Amino acid sequence: MAPPTHENEPAGEPSIPGRPGPETPQLEEPTTPREPLPAKRDQSGPEVYSPTGDPVDADPEVRAQTGPRLTTAQGLRLPDTDHSLKAGERGPVLLQDHHLREKVMHFDHERIPERVVHARGAAAHGVFRGYGTAAQVCKAGFLAKDAETPVFVRFSTVLGSRGSADTVRDTRGFATKFYTAEGTFDLVGNNIPVFFIQDAIKFPDIIHAGKPHPDREIPQAQSAHDTFWDFVSLHTEATHHTFWNMSDRGIPRSFRMMEGFGIHTFRLVNAQGDTTLVKFHWKPKAGVHSLMWEEAQIANGIDPDFHRRDLADAIEAGAYPEWELGIQTFPDTPEQTFEGIDLLDPTKIVPEEWAPVQPIGRMTLTANPSNFFDETEQVAFHPGHLVPGIDITDDPLLAGRLFSYLDTQISRLGGPNFAQIPINRTHAPVNDMLRDGMHQTAVHSGVAPYHPNSLDGGCPFQAGAAEGGYVEVPLEIASGARKVREQPASFDDHTTQTRRFWLSLTPVEREHVIAAYTFELSKCYEDTVKERNLRVLADIDPVLCTQVAAGLGMPAPDPSGPLPQLDPSPALSQLGGSWPTDGRVLGIVADENSDLAALASLRGAVLDGGMVPLVIAPHGGTLKSGGAAPVVVQRTFANARSIEFDALLVAGVPAQGDDAYGARDVKAGQGLGSGGTDPRVLHLLAEAYRHAKALGAWGGGGDVLSAAGCPAGVPGVIVDDDPHTVLDQVRTLLETHRVWDRFPPAPSVY
Repeated sequence: MAPPTHENEPAGEPSIPGRPGPETPQLEEPTTPREPLPAKRDQSGPEVYSPTGDPVDADPEVRAQTGPRLTTAQGLRLPDTDHSLKAGERGPVLLQDHHLREKVMHFDHERIPERVVHARGAAAHGVFRGYGTAAQVCKAGFLAKDAETPVFVRFSTVLGSRGSADTVRDTRGFATKFYTAEGTFDLVGNNIPVFFIQDAIKFPDIIHAGKPHPDREIPQAQSAHDTFWDFVSLHTEATHHTFWNMSDRGIPRSFRMMEGFGIHTFRLVNAQGDTTLVKFHWKPKAGVHSLMWEEAQIANGIDPDFHRRDLADAIEAGAYPEWELGIQTFPDTPEQTFEGIDLLDPTKIVPEEWAPVQPIGRMTLTANPSNFFDETEQVAFHPGHLVPGIDITDDPLLAGRLFSYLDTQISRLGGPNFAQIPINRTHAPVNDMLRDGMHQTAVHSGVAPYHPNSLDGGCPFQAGAAEGGYVEVPLEIASGARKVREQPASFDDHTTQTRRFWLSLTPVEREHVIAAYTFELSKCYEDTVKERNLRVLADIDPVLCTQVAAGLGMPAPDPSGPLPQLDPSPALSQLGGSWPTDGRVLGIVADENSDLAALASLRGAVLDGGMVPLVIAPHGGTLKSGGAAPVVVQRTFANARSIEFDALLVAGVPAQGDDAYGARDVKAGQGLGSGGTDPRVLHLLAEAYRHAKALGAWGGGGDVLSAAGCPAGVPGVIVDDDPHTVLDQVRTLLETHRVWDRFPPAPSVY
């Protein structure tokens, strides 16, 4: 599944991600003028459209920079950019230095206000192909059979700043911009199907509670502190979302292995005008998979960019992430409920066993952004960006989002014309009557930006439904309704669905939930906050409450009343299935003593299987031995950690590296003599072993596994003389993500 070779990249080079540019730089400073370098083969800019939505016949890979010479923003060529204009070489700097002023002024404004939430994100370009299966419920053109629509997807964390780490326990944003021929459609969701609150007026409260304490600005990008748990224990409508966050869903293995949800109930309209209520789901083709808590902690320290790097590397390696878009459908009745569940309550789900998710299209991410700021940072989503066939409902959280998103974009992006930024430009023709404002880049013509007019020949003309106009569903508003600040009684049940989630998890997943609640609440200072949250847990399940209370050293309270008997929903568990291994990363430990010909053959088989092989050796560069072709090294014993790999293979008995000294690398230990396996390799293998990852070895590598405490015969440890046999068995294990039966939970607890 390797990507095609770029015309500027030598053929036959290893398809390993991470190269900064399309060409290998020369050692000395280049002095011969040349045009800007092309894009890397995994990159693409936004498709080229004018500020008013007209397609432009231009290569999307063309950069803003053209020409070999340095210029000002106005194109004036510059002979020097290293020295200010002064009155003599030692004299004062002159006010008339226009280049100095332009350069420093622009630098001072390179940063825009970061998002209040979802500040840290990563994104990619892709394409969505409709299946045509939605035609009976929705007339939107991009859902038609084989219709292809460009998309831009941004993944993010909610609480942290732009400089925070990727693998914190947090909700992830999953926002998709569809550049449809009928206008832009934004599906702005999360990796959790429910929200903390039921009404948008409380959004500042939950975010203020989750953000760092305002007095010390700590802790960053996490909920393990008093203000968060104080709020959610007092405002128990947050219980369901909080439980999802404390489950393995709170720390995804990868954006590629993360579900997405539209959260709200939407209303679809078909060609006949019939309406259906729906919930949107993104289902990853690679399966839903999470990090273990220790892995997340390690990643936050050694690679805070773990998720964004994983996404970019997978695309660069040609292992293109894929999701199916699906919908749960419900009759559009006046009550807007389904099987007793209020569809306007964003803290509730409908179990998939009650309303199956029906696939309606597939999305594939195929290109990384060319410029993070221009695309990932400036992309502006809005739940009100709709197309004919998709309408909103009266969800009170959604209503507030329709206002909040526009208000936020104006603040962040400097004015009302953010839709003209290239990544935000629609691919449909635009003829609005909006004029002027900050950062207006469209040069409008005509004299009559009002309706009706005759001076511009009546243009623009309104469009009815027959001409593709967007017409809201004409719903009848309840007569005699009063103006109140209230909510329906159906919104008051905050624990039943959370209990169903708990009962739907496997024992190992429940263990992780217990550990998460125990860790988070142990970070709170106030005992009253802990006690209040234990009362909430008691109304979910006594085992959960008792185990967390034991970890906190506190008594477990009794539930406030009888707990309901509920059927589990298997769809809520991440375990029990098997998924493709595309894009999985295999680390191969080797050195010059390994059979390099067999190693090269195995590496090719890994690539042919759509996975990514990374060779881990005592040193960088290449491994050379005898007449075998050199093998390129991607990681060393000093810089490799198990979290980066989905499985580890040991090719023989690698010797210790020349840098295996404790003063240089504490993982190497102390007092090392000659011979023996490098302690860092043993550390690497032991770490992967306790994270329930598959391990394999050949050519004496089984002894290395045993020395690391990972003997053959233990679940998920494969030793064989044939490396390809080992690879086949490891690949089968990877289909279920991890070897969970290596560390079974205590059955007496459940």
